Amino acid sequence: MKKILSTTVAALACLTFFTGCGGTKENTVHTADDLKNKKIGVQLGTTGDALAGDVEGATVERYKRGADAIQALKQGKIDAVIIDNEPAKVFIEKNEGLQILDEEFAVEEYAIALKKGNTELTTAINDALAELKADGTLENIEKNWIGEEYGKYPYESPEGTEYPNGTLIMATNAEFPPYEFLENQEVAGFDVDMMTAVCDKLGYELEIENIAFDSIIASVNSGRADVGVAGMSVTEDRLKNVDFTDAYTTSTQVIITRAD
Repeated sequence: MKKILSTTVAALACLTFFTGCGGTKENTVHTADDLKNKKIGVQLGTTGDALAGDVEGATVERYKRGADAIQALKQGKIDAVIIDNEPAKVFIEKNEGLQILDEEFAVEEYAIALKKGNTELTTAINDALAELKADGTLENIEKNWIGEEYGKYPYESPEGTEYPNGTLIMATNAEFPPYEFLENQEVAGFDVDMMTAVCDKLGYELEIENIAFDSIIASVNSGRADVGVAGMSVTEDRLKNVDFTDAYTTSTQVIITRAD
């Protein structure tokens, strides 16, 4: 009788407070203001990482992958995750018991990182992006990966495209759907199609290096990669180390919590 009673009391305690025994830890983050003094999960080196560091009293838990932060949230190890909106939607679809708060945490623009002083390539890419915006190609690439028309506008290189300028190496981190992710062992997504279209304009064959997100800028600076493209926003800290092209799309940072 004593053993049964002890087990029952322990089980009830777990159900009340923590996920480890099958219950769900109560959500205490309902607005951005509630992040104060909480444990916030982020992907290492991202905009979410920088923003979380500015939250009063917060403890920032940094993970190599956004998916790892999501698992920590589900397990009750952290109180919320700050991450870009589109990856957040994918994580919510794949993980029951989570929600995205309605309140936007921040707005950002994505751009392409290049080694400082590489003005010739920066100008060429900006010109290509301008052409892709003007002829509607960039809009179609975005619609193909984001929104209600998902999958309806797959990008295909124009027939007869040639690549006289050799290879352009793009460093990315394929943990950020729908911008970049692994599909049948190949890196796919919005950023891949965007850079393929840019390279088609400039006569380069695109080569993709899938590395850790926090290694991308170092890879660009060392010359191992020509560009860094990974849903990367322009920040003052990053501008100390790399140059950026014009923005090619806009996104928002959002807060993921356990469902109420």
